[in-house]
Amino acid sequence: MSNPFEEFEQQVEEQSAPVEETAGADALADALRERDEYLDALKRLKAEFENYRKRSERERSEFSKRATEQLVKQLLPVVDDLERALEVAALHEGEKLEEGVRLVQRALSDALAREGLVEVPTDGQFDPHTQEALLAQPSSKPEGAVIQVLQKGYTLGDRVLRPARVVVSAGGVEPSEQ
Repeated sequence: MSNPFEEFEQQVEEQSAPVEETAGADALADALRERDEYLDALKRLKAEFENYRKRSERERSEFSKRATEQLVKQLLPVVDDLERALEVAALHEGEKLEEGVRLVQRALSDALAREGLVEVPTDGQFDPHTQEALLAQPSSKPEGAVIQVLQKGYTLGDRVLRPARVVVSAGGVEPSEQ
């Protein structure tokens, strides 16, 4: 005679085996579905970022073109003035030529100043952030003082476009050397 407890135990094992397989299959299906969702979201994010990068590059390029166009428009009158100055030079009218060149220089300086160009100040002490010392010479000025400007420097906003090239004092000259 068979033991009723053993029969019950055997029935439970037979019924629980498919339940465990089904639970494992459901968990696997859930994990695969979740993986696919994450992969899809990642692909969308990658595509969105690529579109953003392309759009940013296009906008930067357009901005650069517009800025260049604006500067060129401001410089065209200066080109016209230079052409007029050259016409006067052909006639050998010295005073008019000098006046014409001064007008052109002023017009160009004004156009660049409107764009934010500022001359680097060179009076006083040497500033290594905005000036480049090409030479140090003995002088009656204190050491490090700018004594001569060889080439003007310029800043645009907070950036140095070109440092001022200067000669600085190497210190006081002794009376016996003067």
